[in-house]
Amino acid sequence: MNRWIVFVAQGFGSGWLPKGPGTAGTIVGLLWTWLLMLPGSVPFFWIGAGLGVGGAVWVCGEAEQILGAHDPGSVVLDEIVAMPLCFGTLLMVQAMGSGFSGPAGFLASHPGWLVPTLFAGFRLFDIWKPWPVRQIQHLPGGWGVVADDVLAAVWVNVPCLVIVGWVPGCCG
Repeated sequence: MNRWIVFVAQGFGSGWLPKGPGTAGTIVGLLWTWLLMLPGSVPFFWIGAGLGVGGAVWVCGEAEQILGAHDPGSVVLDEIVAMPLCFGTLLMVQAMGSGFSGPAGFLASHPGWLVPTLFAGFRLFDIWKPWPVRQIQHLPGGWGVVADDVLAAVWVNVPCLVIVGWVPGCCG
């Protein structure tokens, strides 16, 4: 059981890379985002994202104990479950406007630079750790491991609100 917990916490192997395990985990997070969008249901997306975050708190906390380290670099499940949250603002704007119809509809109604920008923004805020991201990572166990990534994803949504207001046709 311990091996399985660590394997999941390490992003199904994506956290094993010697350089950039967080970036590798974030790439897997894009796949998780796509899976959550696949049914074309906003409630499914948010319930799945919430369950993912909740499960990651437990798994990452257990992995910390098994590995004997606080927030080890190989544990990237936190990046995986936080990545969908970076799409939150744009998904909600689309759902209120033209409607949300899944990943193909999402991609078709947004410029091609958007997903790489969200990805880069998440990596930036996850590494930079602006207030209160750095402070919240000191929470005990899996809470600290996951909460800083969730807040980094929230920070990604701040410029998204600006993009929604300033870039015509961005969220068709």
